Amino acid sequence: MTNVQTNEGPRPTLPNDERVKELHRLHKALIRPELGAICGTIAVFVFFLVLAGGTQMFALEGVMNWSTVSAQFVVLAVGVCLLMIAGEFDLSLGSMVGFSGMVFALLVMKLGIPVWAGILLTMMLCASLGMINGWLVIRTGLPSFIVTLAFLFILRGATIWSAITFNHQPVVSGVGEVAAGDPIAWLLGGEAFTGLFQWLGEHGVIATFTKGTRMGQPVVSGIPMLIIWAIFFVLVGQWVLTRTRFGNWIFAAGGDPEAARYVGVPIARVKILMFMVAALCAAFLGIEQVIEFGSAASDRGISKEFEAIICVVIGGALLTGGYGSVVGAALGAIIFGVVQQGLFFTNVESSLFRVFLGSILLAAVLANTYVRRMITGEK
Repeated sequence: MTNVQTNEGPRPTLPNDERVKELHRLHKALIRPELGAICGTIAVFVFFLVLAGGTQMFALEGVMNWSTVSAQFVVLAVGVCLLMIAGEFDLSLGSMVGFSGMVFALLVMKLGIPVWAGILLTMMLCASLGMINGWLVIRTGLPSFIVTLAFLFILRGATIWSAITFNHQPVVSGVGEVAAGDPIAWLLGGEAFTGLFQWLGEHGVIATFTKGTRMGQPVVSGIPMLIIWAIFFVLVGQWVLTRTRFGNWIFAAGGDPEAARYVGVPIARVKILMFMVAALCAAFLGIEQVIEFGSAASDRGISKEFEAIICVVIGGALLTGGYGSVVGAALGAIIFGVVQQGLFFTNVESSLFRVFLGSILLAAVLANTYVRRMITGEK
């Protein structure tokens, strides 16, 4: 070591340390988890602006369509993102979407439970199932892939069985009529700012149409509450992840759980809570869809867990845990919504959407592997 003369006398200085060296701004930008999702979002928008710019895709009603589709992905992706950063997977979330919707519909339609009580009981049940998932993973040491794969089939089977047993058919209808006018149901499946959009239509700012005897109805009557909830989920998730001590625990639980345990991080509690949060996000989406469509279907939510995982991977999360971004996952969800609706507006065969999913997943994994090697210095 060398000595540096100060007013307080000689003070030793440390040699160059890799752990505290200043990173170049470009390097910092390249290792941001959202970078790939930002680039992908820009590329997707440019692509469809060129191919579908002359259609209604980027008109107000078109924007609202793909924004609503994206919001569905966002709600699920937030929970999946937090869980993956904590180093775990939950393959049962798609089944949880269908299961929660069916439980809610049966409680309301068959038992006559008020909508608010049905929502509360369903959320509590799904949170408990998420806790069981997490507890089994921690207690048994089995990979979360295996435990939640088992629950994928358990929940899907329970959904079909309950629909046939209590309703004698796989679809429970009539929820829309029961929930109509309920303020809690409106919070999940209603529309906000309807007065503003009506005013915009009356003053010619947005297009209008005639509906029955009512003239001058705006083409978009309001912003679906699902979009507002999706934005809220992203803001809360990103704040928890980046601005709180618990967010540091989530990163530590997925990055190096053994080292984190030695410094007092409650790894088991963090992972179980993340399983519960992911289950609650799936339950929220399942209940919202029942209120929006007015019915519950036993096949709802199929493959949603894989689509959410792809959103998160596009958003920059590493499959090994310890790295990721809620904002990046949300951008991945927006990419999904834009592509899904964009294929329709460009008259492309809709089955190619699955080709896109596989291709972008592969590209995202390769890019994330490169980023991980940049971070860790692996060859």
